[in-house]
Amino acid sequence: MATSCVFHKTPVTPPLAVNAEGIYFDLEDGRRIMDGVGGAAVACIGSGNPRVIAAIHEQSKKVNFTFHTQFTTEPAEQLAKNIIDRSKGAFALCGFVAGGSEAMEAAIKTGRQYYWETGQTQRVNYIGRMISYHGASLGTLNVAYNGPRRAPYHPILDQTHFHHVSPPYPRRFQREGESDADFVERLRAELEAKFIELGPDSVIAFVAETVTGASSGVVIPPKGYYKAMKSVCEKYGALLILDEVMCGMGRMGTLHAWESFGDGITPDIQAVAKGLGAGYTPIGAVLISQEVANGLRSKAGVWQHGYTYQAHPLSCAASLEVQKIIVEEDLLANCRTQGELLGRLLRTRLEDPASPAAPYVAEIRGQGLFWAIEFDARPLALKLAGKKLGFLIEAHCFANNLVVMGMAGGWNYEGTEGDHVMFAPAYTVTEEEVEKMVDIFVKSVEALVVEYA
Repeated sequence: MATSCVFHKTPVTPPLAVNAEGIYFDLEDGRRIMDGVGGAAVACIGSGNPRVIAAIHEQSKKVNFTFHTQFTTEPAEQLAKNIIDRSKGAFALCGFVAGGSEAMEAAIKTGRQYYWETGQTQRVNYIGRMISYHGASLGTLNVAYNGPRRAPYHPILDQTHFHHVSPPYPRRFQREGESDADFVERLRAELEAKFIELGPDSVIAFVAETVTGASSGVVIPPKGYYKAMKSVCEKYGALLILDEVMCGMGRMGTLHAWESFGDGITPDIQAVAKGLGAGYTPIGAVLISQEVANGLRSKAGVWQHGYTYQAHPLSCAASLEVQKIIVEEDLLANCRTQGELLGRLLRTRLEDPASPAAPYVAEIRGQGLFWAIEFDARPLALKLAGKKLGFLIEAHCFANNLVVMGMAGGWNYEGTEGDHVMFAPAYTVTEEEVEKMVDIFVKSVEALVVEYA
């Protein structure tokens, strides 16, 4: 490939993909690669779906662009209603943006606007969690805490209005002998103490990924966690903002991850993206509860937030078709079925005492088609010589024609320890494909740990 003029996120130019179909990519060099992570938990119905392609084509012949303050369009109106109608009464309004970072940035701003409109202008603080990720904008970097991602921008981040509490990460932070209930209570008390420290009526929202994504790898909170966290928010009149950019829109086997892990609560504001449009066009959304919607309408009556490509008709048309396919083909049922198989095969193969990888597997966790394998690479440290096992596994799998997401730094607040690898295949994945990706993955991991043992 000629020298690239694209400013890539990688140190070298990535391989050139020339075609994509289902969960497979064809490369310029003739290789066919199986995608086990949906890009980054995005491609939830695979590539090349003819219905989505046709929807984009048909919409482009009608209205290809509108500016959101001048016109609305049929696909935007229909998509918003589709999401609201399927959300069990949790939301009243839906605002469209162009991706996950924009969705979370908009969610943060919407929280502040709600209190501005309702006369509580003294509310200026947000509380997020350590070892978290909410996007690449300055606002989302502020509310999240991912050490390596924040490091270049630390001097210009807002240390006054954005604060953080401990994550519900049992393997790393639950004390020896501490029950799940006691762990939850400790986290609830910490959040309440932070409210009191800041001034209870100064907090806008507690912000959290319902299931933590790439920062620590599919960390599911203990039962009762969200009920406890929302109780603090309600006690002091603050909002609960959930980030379901990665874990939402079906990824956990339910439309919203809080349906699986929310203990019966619903958020006041929620961000979604990746699985909303499945990667066919850039799109994200902010979902707003009836109470917050009423507050926003009480004064200005408009969303004090906007982007040029907000509610883009082609993106909305593509996403509407994606959501119809998910419902009509019952893909969330397949997500649950194949996800159970994926987790079972990973545990059977990697936790087998006969596997060379078994001594280095710390935990296998997940639900639906969102799974992570946490590794303990400390016994390999000498030969690794500073290399990160998660990244090495990703590269080794790619060499064997499988894409997974290898990450590092999920064990501590500084982001310097820990390795994990994530799976997030399309909801259309078959039993045969799950078996194949696990086989490639396990053989790749085993060969790698043998090399570095």
